[in-house]
Amino acid sequence: CGLISDGEANILIDAGISMRRTVSALKELGLSPQDLCGVLITHEHSDHISGLSMLLKHYDISIYAPAELCEVLAAMKPELKNRLIAIPVNEAFGMGGVEVEAFRTPHDSKFSVGYRFEGSTVAAFATDTGSITDELVYGLEGARLALIEANHDIEMLRSGPYPYFLKRRILSDNGHLSNEDCAKLALHLAKSGAWDIIVGHLSRENNTPQLAYDTVSAGLAGENVGLHVAPVDKMLAVSVGDSVQCLI
Repeated sequence: CGLISDGEANILIDAGISMRRTVSALKELGLSPQDLCGVLITHEHSDHISGLSMLLKHYDISIYAPAELCEVLAAMKPELKNRLIAIPVNEAFGMGGVEVEAFRTPHDSKFSVGYRFEGSTVAAFATDTGSITDELVYGLEGARLALIEANHDIEMLRSGPYPYFLKRRILSDNGHLSNEDCAKLALHLAKSGAWDIIVGHLSRENNTPQLAYDTVSAGLAGENVGLHVAPVDKMLAVSVGDSVQCLI
């Protein structure tokens, strides 16, 4: 999960970790769940929503997602129904002082989106992306900071222990983005104005932080852009206040 803040509005992206870990991560930032404007959900897979029910049981927080995804979430977790707020896709809406826009991402879920955030500056998040589509590029282009997926090294995945059907799913156009494809996307974003690129959603079995960094860095050779690997075990927090900065 991640946190976007402009110093006043604090927005949680997904809730795939336990409530205890979420509360602890927020505490490290000097925040509590009561300080959240809401939770944005990208898609319904368990690693993105498993902590939602417990978080909402203890705290009065609203969940924001496109209407199609709200329907899926309500069917999966009826206890969330009264907390769901439907939002548009490809149309900005306000959360505190931050303008938020959802955009479609190619993933094998029932409905999947990334998010673009505009405060004093612009950041965009998109993980779980099987391929580089026009809609994905639309959502990310022009952001000063972009979080994109570098899920796997292709050779590590192919030679690794995963069963064939799972390898095929990950490698599909609706699976997950490889380091190599991430490098191509990162180069495009650097040329469209990105100052910093964060690569995330790394597979523990089929990637390493160093390999992801080296592959994407090689693809960015000659570009004046910061490159960072998102921490696997910490909440990623990004400021869209007066300057774009990664807080953790």
